[in-house]
Amino acid sequence: MKPMRLALLSVFVAGAAAVAAFAAGFEKRLELQGIVFRVACANDSGAPSLTVTPAGLEIDNSPLTREVDGQVVEAEVADLDVDGSPEIYIYVQSAGSGSYGSLVAFAANKRKSLSDIYLPPIADDPKAAKGYMGHDEFRVVENTLVRRFPVYRDGDTNAKPTGGMRQIQYKLAAGEAGWLLRADKVVDF
Repeated sequence: MKPMRLALLSVFVAGAAAVAAFAAGFEKRLELQGIVFRVACANDSGAPSLTVTPAGLEIDNSPLTREVDGQVVEAEVADLDVDGSPEIYIYVQSAGSGSYGSLVAFAANKRKSLSDIYLPPIADDPKAAKGYMGHDEFRVVENTLVRRFPVYRDGDTNAKPTGGMRQIQYKLAAGEAGWLLRADKVVDF
């Protein structure tokens, strides 16, 4: 009887270790318009790399890998420009008290291959960046990418913002060498 208990115990411990290892990483499969995106990131403390593996593209389904500054916290698929070719939006949160958000995103070019989507740094828009100290949240809402964060006033501590919230709505547009998210609307509330 004792050997059976030990066997059960070892299965339980191995199962718990597997659950802990999975909880530390990020993996998600998303599909839209017949295109599949598999997103995987170990979310380790070194220099984590994110891999997006597409399926269903007509020409190139090669995996794309990017280093990220922090941990992948979520991924969504959408077709913001309503062209019949989906995009994948992956949200990254940096470590530390600021929890600064960043984005890794790819567009399916006419359903043939993937290319990067560029999100300009928030510092490029001084009005939108005023009072920004991180704690970003990203979400796809209808045909826009929304970035929301608390607004800090002079003297606020990182844990106690008093300036309300700011939301920036981005539209997807074709850029010179790829895709670009352009700020369309900035709302404070």
